Amino acid sequence: MQLAELADTFEMLGEWEERYRYLIELGRKLPPLPAAEHNEANQVRGCMSQVWLSARSEPGPPLTLHFEGDSDAHIVKGLIAVLLMLCSGRTPREILDTDIGGAFARLGLDSHLSMNRRNGFYAMVERIKNMAAQAVGETSPNMEKVDDRQQPA
Repeated sequence: MQLAELADTFEMLGEWEERYRYLIELGRKLPPLPAAEHNEANQVRGCMSQVWLSARSEPGPPLTLHFEGDSDAHIVKGLIAVLLMLCSGRTPREILDTDIGGAFARLGLDSHLSMNRRNGFYAMVERIKNMAAQAVGETSPNMEKVDDRQQPA
């Protein structure tokens, strides 16, 4: 599903209670994250809930990154599903160029989630962008260390 299609669905649903239910349903449709991936190295810091994100690369050409994720909170798991729709299966450069904050705002999530959930969402975004930056050899001062199993390069 693309962002435009997701935005249309959100708009069609109308009430935010329905949108939350849909977000939860998106999270339920995520493939299960293998138990071995529920580890310290994949845990996302800055989230109130337990959140795990892992990445694998496919050499291509072009190199693409594929993400998996899980959370112990239903709405957060739905947010992971949205992030994976935006980023998984794309090149590192496409991921770095994606305006995830703009997509988040387009869906109306920026004004309908608690501050803690919003902060957690952006911690997940930072993690994904850091993995993409590592794959293209870029660094940032606040780049999180990703262990060798996760390293997409």
